Amino acid sequence: MSSIPIKSPADIVKMRAAGRTAAIVLDRLAKLVAPGVTTGEIDRAAGEFMAELGCRSAFLGYRGFPAQTCISVNEEVVHGIGGARRLAYGDLVKIDTGIILDGWIGDTATSVPCGAVDPETERLCIATKRILEGAIPFAVAGRRLGDLSNYIETEAVKLGLGVVREFVGHGVGRKLHEEPQIPNYGRKGSGPKLKAGMTLAIEPMINLGVEKVRILEDGWTVVTEDGKPSAHFEHTILVTENEPKVLTCLPPIA
Repeated sequence: MSSIPIKSPADIVKMRAAGRTAAIVLDRLAKLVAPGVTTGEIDRAAGEFMAELGCRSAFLGYRGFPAQTCISVNEEVVHGIGGARRLAYGDLVKIDTGIILDGWIGDTATSVPCGAVDPETERLCIATKRILEGAIPFAVAGRRLGDLSNYIETEAVKLGLGVVREFVGHGVGRKLHEEPQIPNYGRKGSGPKLKAGMTLAIEPMINLGVEKVRILEDGWTVVTEDGKPSAHFEHTILVTENEPKVLTCLPPIA
């Protein structure tokens, strides 16, 4: 395994700025989710918001990805491509946003109900968000990465939910994907020891049904094998000696 980058205090200032900018973009995009809106319209808005905020997409052109952001609906897990699809009342819309600001990346995702979703999908969405929130406190110096991964898996399995295994979280910084990989499953006490200055994109991808997924013919969109909904939440986290810091949070209201 390659070494895990440690950010300097100056790097962390840049990462905070990128994270907050990503959070602003994501918040604006989430507010666009409504019946009748196309996923392409949301993606175009992402490009406009990024330009307004002085950043650019970390996803567009990455390994050939053709969109500004990832928009995945219902059984689509991640890497959905915005297009002509019109959102319908009851859809669960996952928006994954990565931006580059001054050479540094902010990466964050959320799941947004389009109107009211059915009770089981709502349960999935609430559970996945809470699992991310519960995993963040594990991102402190001295803990093993496997402790964090194990927590995500254990909590999801308790609720009878499927944990996606083929796609994982990751380190993030000047590159969209840095070491370490962060599976949403694992053994306690395993993996690298976390150190202050590491920046991690933690992103549980949890399915209402089976854990198995497949990729559609577009070569990008990942869907659940059984066609049941999936939820996805993500934050970029700074590891510290004490309390982890969420870098992809909205700036305080003045």
